[in-house]
Amino acid sequence: MRLVEPHTSWVHMDVADGSFTDVVLWHNPRNLLELTTPLFIELHLMIDRIDEQISAWLEPNVRRVIFHREASEHPERVIAACRSSDIQAGIAIRPDTPVDAVLPYLSLVDLVQALAVVPGRAGQEFQKETLAKISALRSACPARCRVEADGGVTPEIAADIVRAGADTLASASAVFGRGDIQKAMENLKNHAIS
Repeated sequence: MRLVEPHTSWVHMDVADGSFTDVVLWHNPRNLLELTTPLFIELHLMIDRIDEQISAWLEPNVRRVIFHREASEHPERVIAACRSSDIQAGIAIRPDTPVDAVLPYLSLVDLVQALAVVPGRAGQEFQKETLAKISALRSACPARCRVEADGGVTPEIAADIVRAGADTLASASAVFGRGDIQKAMENLKNHAIS
């Protein structure tokens, strides 16, 4: 996190406890209390039964929580819990989930995420079928709602993602896997606006 602090105002953190995904990533909500950063923290919660677990993740230093539609029986309750803690709510769908699954909730959230890879593992390639999903989400989303693309986002695909309708890009490998973080972030941004 410290490496990107000079170059951005937000940080996207993946959380996976091995239930929704086949991998375990950073997944202890108590660790949030130890984080000190000037950045806005966006948590991408890739965990099952989020309806039962959301309260543990609503810490004061979290600015936005993204949960998966597939992991929630009552998305409106998760959204309401975020709102009651003054935290933005985002809803995500996997590559194999149709856009229709989130349409009833778009007026309630601040962000909708199209995950372009199988949840969990870093370094996967962006699934180009996700571009059509991003376009559909942008068309259905209220003006104030952000559309985020996550998974396999690289400079090579960034312009296509933005043209499809995404206004937020989450990327790890294209930033941390390329040596100079500042140059990597500038490269990604430059490609996104080209």
